Amino acid sequence: MTLDNIFEEIKKAEKIVLLTHETPDGDAIGSTLAMKFALEQLQKQVDIIIPKYAKVFEFLPGTDQIKKESSIEKYDLAIALDCADLKRLVGGEKYFSPAKSKIVIDHHGSNTMFGDYNFVNPVAPACCEVLIGMFEYFGIDISIDLGTCIITGIITDTGGFQYSGVTAETFEFAAELLQKGVNISEVYKKVFKTRTKANFELSKLASDRMEFLENGKVTFTYINAEDLKNVNAEEGDHEGLVELGREIEGVEVAVFIREKENSNGYKVSLRSNDYVNVSDVAMMLGGGGHVKAAGCFVAGTVQEVKNKILSEIRKVL
Repeated sequence: MTLDNIFEEIKKAEKIVLLTHETPDGDAIGSTLAMKFALEQLQKQVDIIIPKYAKVFEFLPGTDQIKKESSIEKYDLAIALDCADLKRLVGGEKYFSPAKSKIVIDHHGSNTMFGDYNFVNPVAPACCEVLIGMFEYFGIDISIDLGTCIITGIITDTGGFQYSGVTAETFEFAAELLQKGVNISEVYKKVFKTRTKANFELSKLASDRMEFLENGKVTFTYINAEDLKNVNAEEGDHEGLVELGREIEGVEVAVFIREKENSNGYKVSLRSNDYVNVSDVAMMLGGGGHVKAAGCFVAGTVQEVKNKILSEIRKVL
């Protein structure tokens, strides 16, 4: 069984590195930190390498131990969390590929199974939900610190338990964490009810630029590099802007694009409400994700990127 193989690889390894995807969200940060706490219970030396992440997650226990890079050239074991493919894995070529053993733990249906051992559950609404079941199987104690990281991933990737991927098991895990003393309401407040001034300014810009297309079924908006500079935006200050469109009555697909520095193109975020599989749309453009939340990178100007995305969306509306 894969879980037994994974546990054997963990037990054998002395130096372990944990990695996640670029522009890490709450599930990416939460799952890497939760895995760190779990591995430390097994007396393992663990490095988390995340060069940049949003300030909103600094409240999480263990963030003070996150490294931007490592001097270790070859780890015994590299674990990729909440990442569907090697090209999106930060430190993939430098730390993951050279490692003696490679494990992938994820919940994306588009996962390319790029590890030696892959434990992927696309039914789980968050990677952190995959982890909590795994930890119970391994006999890991769910401490308050570990549980706080787990619930952060679950809350952020389910939009506060509002998305259709939420299952009865999701609430069972949440109840279990609550019983252990995890302050779920405080985590919710930190990740959803606290925003930076830059995020507020960007949301105003994105709202003002919002276009309604395809008889109101699609919204499109954008933020460019100059906007980010003008509001002194930091990592993660653009998070949540794609939801501005999805929340409007009659909208099926929300599109938000953000200019990526020094890349001649835009990072695309896609969200849907009822019937469009935006993961399929993103995959046609070289990306991937979930049925109702996906992303990709598209080269070109705002208008060129918009046209390419709309061309694919029209096929599935």
